Amino acid sequence: MTRSLRPLLAITALLALAAPAAAPAATANLAVEQVSRMDTPWWHQRFAEKQAAIASGRYDLVWLGDSITQNWERNGPEPWRDFAPVWQHYYGDRHAINLGFKGDSTCHVLWRLAHGELDFRTRPRLFVVMIGANNFGHVHTDAAHTYPGITRIADAIHARFPTTQVLLLEVLPSIRSAWVSANTRQLNSMLAADIRRGRPWLHLQDAGAAVEANGAPDPSRFLDPHLTPPDPPLHPTAAAQQEIARIIEPSVATILGDHRH
Repeated sequence: MTRSLRPLLAITALLALAAPAAAPAATANLAVEQVSRMDTPWWHQRFAEKQAAIASGRYDLVWLGDSITQNWERNGPEPWRDFAPVWQHYYGDRHAINLGFKGDSTCHVLWRLAHGELDFRTRPRLFVVMIGANNFGHVHTDAAHTYPGITRIADAIHARFPTTQVLLLEVLPSIRSAWVSANTRQLNSMLAADIRRGRPWLHLQDAGAAVEANGAPDPSRFLDPHLTPPDPPLHPTAAAQQEIARIIEPSVATILGDHRH
């Protein structure tokens, strides 16, 4: 190396040390990604069964969500998990389909919508969407990250069916942790403040009273404490879910243009 180059290289090295570090890449938001669960056998089987039903049937009403929605298919034997008679009363004559999958968060619903759950033979008239509770669980995305995941679900439905109405239910209160409760409240406040802006086809409804007493979640209105071993209160009992159906029934009947059930 020549003597003339050594000072220049030394200066270059000092400048490199003094230069600010490159900003870290922005953390990806899992809540807005499309994530498959096809490697889970029961989920894969359920998805295939629902795809076959979508391909062969006519549906005016679509319930879309997680285990709280999937529970509509459960038949007791205990009264607290005898949901199917309630579904039959409210939705049995309405050409309805249950697209609820236990454990799903917004990212899983987005994958489902992109892989066949919008491939209906005829246009549904109403989607009832209840999603977001699991974002605060194993996926662990906070309210700020979950909100755009929910908007993407609503917008994906609208992009495919521009004249279909969407009834979005706020995330139900639960008794899991202080962090979950705080993010549930924050997310619902964000939804109430903003999500209907520019979306006249979207209706937002709070059905939290179905699982509350005196303004707070009531453990007796959740099925999880009945399990062995018990789980933290998250899933409404059949009676509480019947109350959810009752709360949203005026909106459902108005959108579908039929009588109240």
